[in-house]
Amino acid sequence: MSEQRLRLASLYIHPVKSCAGLRVPRWTVADTGLRLDRQWMVVDADHRLFTQRQDPRMALIRPALTDDALLLDAPGMPQLRLPFEAPGAPRRVQIWSDEVSGIDQGDAASQWLGDALKAKLRLVRFDASQPRIVDPRWTGEHRAQTMFADGYPFLVASTAGMEELNRRLAERGLPAVGIERFRPNLVIDGLDPHGEDFLDELRFETPDGPVAIKLVKPCVRCTIPSVDPATGVQGHEPGDTLSSYRADARMNGGITFGMNAILLEGAGRTLAEGMEGEATIAF
Repeated sequence: MSEQRLRLASLYIHPVKSCAGLRVPRWTVADTGLRLDRQWMVVDADHRLFTQRQDPRMALIRPALTDDALLLDAPGMPQLRLPFEAPGAPRRVQIWSDEVSGIDQGDAASQWLGDALKAKLRLVRFDASQPRIVDPRWTGEHRAQTMFADGYPFLVASTAGMEELNRRLAERGLPAVGIERFRPNLVIDGLDPHGEDFLDELRFETPDGPVAIKLVKPCVRCTIPSVDPATGVQGHEPGDTLSSYRADARMNGGITFGMNAILLEGAGRTLAEGMEGEATIAF
């Protein structure tokens, strides 16, 4: 396989699934993805996943992190503080076709979410004692796990892909959008537009050893990238523009942006923005 040099342009985590994300200058890698990424999830009265698809105002719930707690803020709401290891009752919850174990974060968190989103909701933390295994149809011989991500521990996107989308939006007289709408974990420089579609592995050398990530599946997009993260209002862009050029035959014509990925090596090591790396090209 041929190799290509690249640079890690930015890192993002999303502690609560479907709430706002955080850009982090450096962050620890875990077997399940970036540490604390999608460790918490909102569920409805039937214990099923609740996301911006049901209420785009979730984009206005903004997390912050201390050394030992998750903090949540939302317009007109007092701040909610949740210790990382807060005890709670076990709860079976549904995320897409998977039923997994969560730890309920209590009535105060439920009331806070209910007041913020005007719905009957609970917050659960992923139960790390019961791993969630990634679909082996896409990972092949590699066994991978994740927490409350849709299905894979990492999402990789490129600055060039984002620039191409914004170029097309500008051609249509529409404003640019930010990459945070696509909720990536790793954003990489040094590729052609959507060059991540053709990569096999990413490798970064850290002071503690390598971090190796394998790209396994194109990410089919729903309506969430068309939610304005500043207002929590659902729109039609950039979804309509993406649909004009990103239909992916590998996904039966689904509209894709970015690649889902798994960890091959490097749990416990730290990635940092600006870090140089290399990629192998898939043929």
